[in-house]
Amino acid sequence: MRVYLGSDHAGFELKEALVASLREAGHEPVDCGPAAYDAEDDYPPYVMRAAQKVIDEPGTLGIVIGGSGNGEQIAANKVAGVRAALAWTEETARLARQHNDANVLSLGAREYSVTDAVKFAKAFLDTPFSEEPRHARRIAMLADYEKTGELPPLP
Repeated sequence: MRVYLGSDHAGFELKEALVASLREAGHEPVDCGPAAYDAEDDYPPYVMRAAQKVIDEPGTLGIVIGGSGNGEQIAANKVAGVRAALAWTEETARLARQHNDANVLSLGAREYSVTDAVKFAKAFLDTPFSEEPRHARRIAMLADYEKTGELPPLP
C-alpha cells in the first residue's frame, strides 16, 4: 500500500524509521518531508501535503508525526476529506480504521518508543474499515457537514 508521511523536526527521526519499516513490510512509503532535520521547521506544509496526497489518491493512507501528534492531527484534519486520528496504543490505531475509517494516523514521537510507534502504524495499516452501518452512518454525517456546513439533525 502507498503510505504518505509528513512530519516536523520533532517527528523527523520517527518518520525516517517508519519509512524504513514500511518499505521492509512491503508498503510503498512516500516521504512528503521534511527532507532534513531543521529544529525551526513548521509541520503544516509537510503534514498537509501528506494529507492532501491521501485525498488525491484514493486507496492510500497517511501517517503524520510530531512531538505529541496533536498539532499534526489538527493540521491534517483541515484537508477536506481527511479523517486523521491520534493513536497512543495499538487498539486506538485499530479502532481509528475499524470504526472511523480514518485515512491518516497521527503519532507523537515524544510519547512512546519507535518500536511501539511501528506497532501502531502496522495495526492502522492492517485494519480495514468494518463497514458496519452505524459507523458508516456517522462518517456520512461528518462528510455531509464538511460539504454543507449544516450540523446533523438531533435525534
